[in-house]
Amino acid sequence: MTEDRSVLVVDDDAVFRLRLCRAFRDRGWEATEAAGGEEALILARENSPDLAVVDLRMPGMSGLDVVRDMRALDSTTCIIMLTGFGSIATAVTATKLGASHFLSKPADAEQILSAYHKLVEGDDPGSPNSVPSLARVEWEHIQRVLEDCGGNISQAAKLLGLHRRSLQRKLSKYPPPA
Repeated sequence: MTEDRSVLVVDDDAVFRLRLCRAFRDRGWEATEAAGGEEALILARENSPDLAVVDLRMPGMSGLDVVRDMRALDSTTCIIMLTGFGSIATAVTATKLGASHFLSKPADAEQILSAYHKLVEGDDPGSPNSVPSLARVEWEHIQRVLEDCGGNISQAAKLLGLHRRSLQRKLSKYPPPA
């Protein structure tokens, strides 16, 4: 069923991008990778993929711009946007620009393919059982703020309105299940 399927993975994180491409290839997909938006659009013009997995935050051209331009190139490509910094507003914007679905990182090939198959079959991939827990959303938000602060725990704690030690305790825990 997936023998002739192609996927384009667009992400600036080389390790994640390579791992995801390998996982798709292991499942019989032809996987192509792009480190940024401009490269992705060139590849999409050359050979329009069945599925495009696009990261939201990338240097240079943003994932939202990639979604918009890929949708203009081929309206049949299924575009799934990935982000570790998701919000409802961003998901709505991505959908308006042409994204077929929106998943939070870390997403693996199984989750992406599950959403893809549901989209192809006409089902709603955003069923209630795929909503992340409140604890997971809090953990992802803390990670985003910490990354924005360059790993400075004191600065992140101040922005989050937490005591530094409280933030350290939260960070010492494993991420909660989605």
